[in-house]
Amino acid sequence: MRQASECSEYTELNTLFKKRKRCRNFVITSFVCWLFLMVYFTNLGEANIGFAQVLRIILGKVSGNQEWLVSSPLGIQAIVWDIRLPRIITGAFVGMGLAVSGAVFQSLLMNPLADPYTIGISTGAALGASVAIYLTGILQIATIPILPAAFVGSILTLLLVTSIANRSRGMNAANLIIAGIIVSSILSAGISFIKNAAGEEVGAIVFWLMGSLASRTWNHVLVIVPVVILCSLVIFRYADELNLLGTGEDTARGLGVDVKRVRRILLVAASLLTAACVSVSGIIGFVGLVIPHLLRFGFTSDNRQLLPMSALLGANLLLFADNLARVAFASAIPVGVLTTLMGGPFFLYLFIRRGDRGGEAA
Repeated sequence: MRQASECSEYTELNTLFKKRKRCRNFVITSFVCWLFLMVYFTNLGEANIGFAQVLRIILGKVSGNQEWLVSSPLGIQAIVWDIRLPRIITGAFVGMGLAVSGAVFQSLLMNPLADPYTIGISTGAALGASVAIYLTGILQIATIPILPAAFVGSILTLLLVTSIANRSRGMNAANLIIAGIIVSSILSAGISFIKNAAGEEVGAIVFWLMGSLASRTWNHVLVIVPVVILCSLVIFRYADELNLLGTGEDTARGLGVDVKRVRRILLVAASLLTAACVSVSGIIGFVGLVIPHLLRFGFTSDNRQLLPMSALLGANLLLFADNLARVAFASAIPVGVLTTLMGGPFFLYLFIRRGDRGGEAA
């Protein structure tokens, strides 16, 4: 018996070691791919710019070494540094933020179908942006920038949802989801009202709601990069507590986790991530839903590995989708449309496959 027990423990440890090694290899490979794709996709477009020239321009701008820039005309430098690179960096960090926040919401709400938009954060951002576009671009009675308006809309929505959840027997997972659905429905009606009031000029609102990374600038980079890095670091810090919360509130509390405090910190950090992403890119769906679910299905549900893996895969996926939308079609399409077209059927396949396995097991 003792020998069998030792053999079983050895097998479990060996399996755990192999799983961690696979996750580590995935992170390393994804990080290398991310760095490569950042430079490679800067090379793609109507202007014929070589890979080596792109690399020289980026290194020259970053280091301040003018010798790297001498061989490149100012027009080419502007295309690489001022047009393409800000869009690519913004896209990478938006994908990173959506995937990380999706992983947090799925664990926090104990729902594999949860994503950054479950509690209405994106709808709040959409309403804020729609109001800004309507008042500034259509009525022209005020000058309200879209980015801060969307961000404020997200934060106010978070405060409203948590307030409603607290009034209904505490801020647990079920109450947050219900409050999010209620608030999101009301905000969606507000968006529909503004779209109807916009009349023939509704196109600007609809285009933003579809999600796009076109015309992103270094101002967008300066907004999204610090928020994603800081919020992600906070979330990574609480990866162990997030694992325990995924097992249930009572279990986590019994193991010494301050459930209310940890949930509030993670909820705020993940919501800020979503707010920043939506404010710079519009509504880009399925990234936060599919990426964590896919990694849980294929690798691990341990948030210590899942969170960094989600960040890198989300960045790579959105980079790929945005550049496919930019160069593969006669006219560029919003990346939010493409991620939905790719993510919807794929997630449906995963869901049906999971259901079939459950049926067999039963």
